[in-house]
Amino acid sequence: MDKGDVSAIKNKHKREEVYHRLKAEKAQAKLKRRMKNKKDEAEDPELKKQRLATNVPQTLETLREADDTLVGDDDEVFADEETDELSSYFVQGLQPKILVTTSKRPSASVYEFAEEFVGIFPTAQFVKRGSQFDVKKIVEIGISRSYTDVIIINEDRKRPNAITFIHLPHGPTAHFKLSSIRRTKDIRGHGKADPTLQPELILNNFNTRLGHTVGRLFAALFPHVPDFSGRQVATFHNQRDFVFFRRHRYIFRDGKRCDIQELGPRFTLKLRWLQKGTFDTKFGEYEWMHKPELDTSRRKFHL
Repeated sequence: MDKGDVSAIKNKHKREEVYHRLKAEKAQAKLKRRMKNKKDEAEDPELKKQRLATNVPQTLETLREADDTLVGDDDEVFADEETDELSSYFVQGLQPKILVTTSKRPSASVYEFAEEFVGIFPTAQFVKRGSQFDVKKIVEIGISRSYTDVIIINEDRKRPNAITFIHLPHGPTAHFKLSSIRRTKDIRGHGKADPTLQPELILNNFNTRLGHTVGRLFAALFPHVPDFSGRQVATFHNQRDFVFFRRHRYIFRDGKRCDIQELGPRFTLKLRWLQKGTFDTKFGEYEWMHKPELDTSRRKFHL
């Protein structure tokens, strides 16, 4: 009897008994099949390779809708990047100098997050923002003092909720929603980071032209040559247009084993808009802005 015939049984208790017996038999048969496959694959490793090659799980990433802006080995894209606003960092070798500040009259929680956020970037400096300074004035001051980037941490209801990255002197400007913040003290087994060390940078899964611009904006925040002896790694991982930030440290044991220790903080970014040039919400030219009508499918991504 299969499960399709169980519904024909009139007696409720008998029907439940038969259903659970069939379910247990199916689970037992599946276990025996898996144990047999495990034994066969241990004797012949080629069987495991064939199984893994054919049984590829389907995810939203593998089912991603085709996008004309996906970048492969596109010479035109690479040529544009050699002359864009960020080329001074990648072509001319300009070292980053970052000014980090907050929105006006921030709460204590924003200061606490900003303190850890500044430690991510070896060349970053935190400056308290006076209520008389608007964003355009901060940009002007940053340019006059040879800063390469301005980062502004915004808040809502006394919690950090957004970050604006402004690359100087010619842009671009990117505004991100900020969520899922975990400070270092809240991470179990965390290590203590050395803010003077230059971390290795990992940018993962920024595949479209928009993603390339965002990835290059993140890359321009770190020095060119990482300090590998410090064993620190900063990772921006894009998955379904959410950018997850993590910071780790390698721990080598006996020359044979390598562990990873998280240093913190953790947070997640979601791009809301990207603007050409420096911050200008009134006359600025938006390269991309998130709108509800763009969310036509769960399998369509922009980065």
